[in-house]
Amino acid sequence: MSSATSPARRPLRPSGKLLPEDARRHHRSLLLQLLFRYGPASRADLARSSGLTRVTVSDLVAELVAEELVTETTVTMSGRVGKPPVLVTLATGSRVIVAIDLSTDGLVQGAHVDLGGHVLTRHELPLDGRRGQGAVDVVHDLVRELVDSAPRPVLGIGVGSPGVVDAGGTVIDAPNFGWTDVALAADLRAAFDLPVFVANDANTAVLGEHTFGDTGDGGLMLLRVGTGVGAGLVLEGALLHGHRSAAGEIGHVVVDPDGQACACGRRGCLETVLSVPALRRQLEDGDVETVLADVGVRLGTVLAPVVGTLNLHELVLSGPADLLDGPLLAATDRTIRERTMPVSGDELVIRTSGLGEDGGDVVLVGAAVLVLAGQLGVS
Repeated sequence: MSSATSPARRPLRPSGKLLPEDARRHHRSLLLQLLFRYGPASRADLARSSGLTRVTVSDLVAELVAEELVTETTVTMSGRVGKPPVLVTLATGSRVIVAIDLSTDGLVQGAHVDLGGHVLTRHELPLDGRRGQGAVDVVHDLVRELVDSAPRPVLGIGVGSPGVVDAGGTVIDAPNFGWTDVALAADLRAAFDLPVFVANDANTAVLGEHTFGDTGDGGLMLLRVGTGVGAGLVLEGALLHGHRSAAGEIGHVVVDPDGQACACGRRGCLETVLSVPALRRQLEDGDVETVLADVGVRLGTVLAPVVGTLNLHELVLSGPADLLDGPLLAATDRTIRERTMPVSGDELVIRTSGLGEDGGDVVLVGAAVLVLAGQLGVS
């Protein structure tokens, strides 16, 4: 496989059993995954890498070319005799994905994202304090704008939402939006007649970081700081969902029983000191470096047992760079290393996300990964 024109991308470990009737879809996804990860390849290369017969590969490539999901290009190589090779390439510009990020304080953000994870155009709408059905209506309005203005056919809609989200795209509980059992995926699917995938925003972000970010080997935890606080984890190549899809709800771990009231109904949750609105309020009344460092110590205290228990290799903070990338990150790093064994902390990488300006595209790119995985079987 050639990797000259496209960097290798990191796949999620597959799960579940393959049924006989899914064989063709599986074979299509296998070829698309190879092209997605490694870049252009000949049909012979694809047959060798996939283990499929050349006849099967040729048939599937012809089908994908007809659908404009891949292209074929003849490559002229100087000094080489014989028939020039024909390379198959994923047509990353053939479709767009409508990606929605609901984690940003006071805004609903959206974008057109191509199949290569590139954010093409951005749109946003203010929430203006709306919650409940009012917030759902804003999401519909933004999706409609993006669908109507899409420059190419829309492959699907991906949404990263705060709160606990089940496998079917129902938001079971999102206190900051006042949502309980909101069937967001089903509502959007009915409204736009397109495939829709909804997941927790931190899980969505960690998918974006794992697939398109600068990640290494080992366990990855991404902490998403926005309207709320949540974490997504990829362990041994698989996204961790947990019981009732609630893995990563670290924002509602109590750090101060006498602290501020939280939207979840308790007091002193991590979210009451680390969310973007909470950080902005604290900075109004205190020295910037002192406030951010104090919050970083609290965060490091909460995360140290997680790092030690899971033996994580990377911890990525995602949110406004002016708040996270500085005293807060440094204090978090220092506190975790002080509270864990050297075997856990020596090779631990603690950083902010590099996807987009100040890492601001990580949820949007992750929302696109939801659609890529659901529709094309690639990640």
